[in-house]
Amino acid sequence: MESGSSLLVGDFKCRVSSVLNKLTKEYGKDYMFDKSEETCWNSHQGTPQYVVIQFPQENGADVRQLNIMFQGGFVGKDCEVLITTGDSKEFQHCTHFYPKDINATQTFPLNANNVRQIKILFPTSTDFFGRVTIYQLDILGFPSS
Repeated sequence: MESGSSLLVGDFKCRVSSVLNKLTKEYGKDYMFDKSEETCWNSHQGTPQYVVIQFPQENGADVRQLNIMFQGGFVGKDCEVLITTGDSKEFQHCTHFYPKDINATQTFPLNANNVRQIKILFPTSTDFFGRVTIYQLDILGFPSS
C-alpha cells in the first residue's frame, strides 16, 4: 500500500501537552516540522504527553504512516494514536505503536480515512521524569475525497 505524501503542509494546526520550562523559542512545537536535526520539541516533565495535529483539508485526510524521530532516552513508551473523523470532536482509538529508544527516524503504519485530527499520546516515557523529545514528526497519506 502506498503511503502518500506529507499531510503536514499548508495550514495544519498543532497543539502539544507542554513545553520544557515554557521555553517555546528553544523547544516549541514548530521545531518538529522544520526538518532540522538541530532543533526539537521538548515536553515538560509529567505524564501523559501528547501532540495533536488538525488537518486543514476540508474533508480530512486518509492517513497511512507516522514518521517520528525521538531523542534517545526521551522516547514515548506504549504510544497510542487517536483520531477524530467527520464532524466528531471525540477522539477514538486508531492504533498502538511501540518505538525503540533510539535517535533514528522510526516509521509506523496507520490506516484511517477522513481524519480531521490526530492525537499521538505518550502515556509514559523512557525518561524517569516523563519528558518526551521529538526532532522530527511527519504524517503521510492523501487528502480525503
